[in-house]
Amino acid sequence: MAETQTVEAPARATKDERRAAKLAKRIGAFATAHGGAEGQLAYIGEHGTRIVLVGEDGGWGDLVADTYEVAQKAVEKAGITVHEDFDGEFAAKVETGPYEWKRMAGIQIGG
Repeated sequence: MAETQTVEAPARATKDERRAAKLAKRIGAFATAHGGAEGQLAYIGEHGTRIVLVGEDGGWGDLVADTYEVAQKAVEKAGITVHEDFDGEFAAKVETGPYEWKRMAGIQIGG
């Protein structure tokens, strides 16, 4: 059993590194398209961790990593600033358009 654990641990680490590298590449592409980017990590339970991205131009998006550790590695590799919370000046950078307002209103009234 000890042999299995030593084989699985490096394989898992390699897989996580590949996932983090792929996410970092996508984060980098987002940052390039939006004049830079900042982010925030939000643990979403067994589904992983959400990486919320906000561009310098107000554009926003998100990605989901399998684990919090993979998300952390991805943002580190991408070199973006990561915020503890999604509030204040960071949240104020997000620009929403008619689609978002309509969607949010629809959710509020049960649509």
